[in-house]
Amino acid sequence: MEKVISGNYAAAYGAKLARPKFIAFYPITPQTTIVEKLADFSSSGELEAKFIPVESEHSAMAACIGAANTGVRTFTATSSQGLALMHELLFWAAGARLPIVMSNVHRALAPPTNLGADQTDSFAQRDTGWIQLECESAQEVLDSILQAYRIAEEVMLPCMVCHDAFYLSHTYEPVDIPEAELVDSYLPPYVPPFKLDSENRLTFYASSTRCPATQYEFRYHAQQAMERVPAVLRKADEHFYELFGRRYGIVEEYYLDGAELVIVAAGTMVSTVRRVVEEFRQRGERVGLLRIRMFRPFPKEEIRHLLKGVPKVAVFDRNISLGEGGILSQSIKSALYHTDQKPVVFGFIVGLCGVDITQDIVGDIVDYTLQQDTPEEDIIWTEVIR
Repeated sequence: MEKVISGNYAAAYGAKLARPKFIAFYPITPQTTIVEKLADFSSSGELEAKFIPVESEHSAMAACIGAANTGVRTFTATSSQGLALMHELLFWAAGARLPIVMSNVHRALAPPTNLGADQTDSFAQRDTGWIQLECESAQEVLDSILQAYRIAEEVMLPCMVCHDAFYLSHTYEPVDIPEAELVDSYLPPYVPPFKLDSENRLTFYASSTRCPATQYEFRYHAQQAMERVPAVLRKADEHFYELFGRRYGIVEEYYLDGAELVIVAAGTMVSTVRRVVEEFRQRGERVGLLRIRMFRPFPKEEIRHLLKGVPKVAVFDRNISLGEGGILSQSIKSALYHTDQKPVVFGFIVGLCGVDITQDIVGDIVDYTLQQDTPEEDIIWTEVIR
């Protein structure tokens, strides 16, 4: 069934099709319509789930942690300051190996208050142990929610599915909504390896300060699980393609053959970059695009393979780590550090706080990079600053 819906509604339909038994929510713009739609599904009986409004985003994640410990599939959604308020409990969810799925709508962090798209909110949580997927379209949002449950429940780690505020969250486009029965064949009921059970009593996450090796072992096994994610994602993505005819992969290659300059980007800006790449190719300039879909775990092997021998790379960051630069740029440089034939990496910070990333801006950056031999520190592209 195809409907014209927003990216937020696509997230809600994806969550509904996954059949979570517990949903906790606290409203925050521009995420709120996700949980509003899920509330409609719950009140109408289309979704059989315990739907809990709580007093804060911190409480929403705490409630999901409690529910996930009992062995049920859980979902929540947030954005910006709400995700920041969850920070403490994001570590707990990952460390406790709970496959919670959360939709995060990228929004700039305050101050000043800003509702525009900015990836700093989730990229700032990159060290909490959550799998992170970045979406370009509303269709990908819905599909990624379903894949997120499949991946999270196999490796027993939480997963965050992210999409940009307003460019995607409130923009309407045609989305194929799969039949529930077909989704059930892709995503069977969740059977946890362990859970809280009054009839089978277990002690969870208990440790003594005299035995730090226990915590050490938790971290070790969580890292091992994270290292399994790329293979699990590929398998889940391939099965998804067999059933629904769509696949996304870990990264997306576009005109990489023979490219002398490759743009690396994530999120909705990729749609704009893709058009610019086509224009440069028509002019005979060998420009390509590498879209990052899986931000955590970072796809180092794919990046090393695809960028080997490429002369130049321009990384577009819709985020900033103050005092360091673009977060994606730093991750790319780190991944390439020990490789032979590595490209020269140029970092550009663009579109912060919802500022439009136009084709002209992308084209100007491409022209600039093609003319330069040595990169400076990550450049905040200032042509849009008044």
